[in-house]
Amino acid sequence: MRLLKLEANGEFSLTNDITYPTTPYAILSHTWGDNAEEEVTFADLKDGSGKTKNGYTKLRFCGQQAARDGLQYFWVDTCCINQSNSTEVSEAINSMFRWYLKAAKCYVYLADVGIRGQIDPSLKSSEAAFGNSRWFTRGWTLQELIAPPVVDFFSSNGNRLGNKKSLEEQIHKITGIPVLALRGWPLSDFSFDERLLWARNRNTKRDEDLAYSLLGIVDISIAIIYGEGKEKAFSDFERR
Repeated sequence: MRLLKLEANGEFSLTNDITYPTTPYAILSHTWGDNAEEEVTFADLKDGSGKTKNGYTKLRFCGQQAARDGLQYFWVDTCCINQSNSTEVSEAINSMFRWYLKAAKCYVYLADVGIRGQIDPSLKSSEAAFGNSRWFTRGWTLQELIAPPVVDFFSSNGNRLGNKKSLEEQIHKITGIPVLALRGWPLSDFSFDERLLWARNRNTKRDEDLAYSLLGIVDISIAIIYGEGKEKAFSDFERR
């Protein structure tokens, strides 16, 4: 696991690979844009490019918010994982739930929500904008919601909308996830089939990722083989 650090000059630096980070860190939850080329990659950070990409806004937001919360380090999937290294990608996918679980703070960046100020349940427009966010439809964001103890939600302009606790009822209505699961109740208290159902209305760009994004939720590890198909990936669950 590599971590990012926002330096005094405003630049980002990457740590060496850390097996078990002991320093507190923040972690970003977001949705990739329709054009993946606009996300800042590991290679971009290594060669100092990527500042003109749309995804750089998310990095800057996460680094600055972490600093406000007294955290030196933070993690963003697009650039902290070398996506060109299949071994590293496989290890990251099988470790992802634990990385989110161990984070001091998880920041959910809702790129399609422009609300200013916190969510007010009495204002239907703000509640609808929150509930209609693409973030609630993506496969990977399920574990990013459930695993971290502290989850803060932010609009695209960086305004804090609330946290997993203050927005608990709205999140339960949107996702159908039991409140106890949102509160950090042991996932083993929920049946295997029930946990799979939490992803029923979610989707991923690659078929296999719908299965891989659930590994931490169902507490198993499997080989990551892109191209095997969703059915084959899910069949590996049944053999565990």
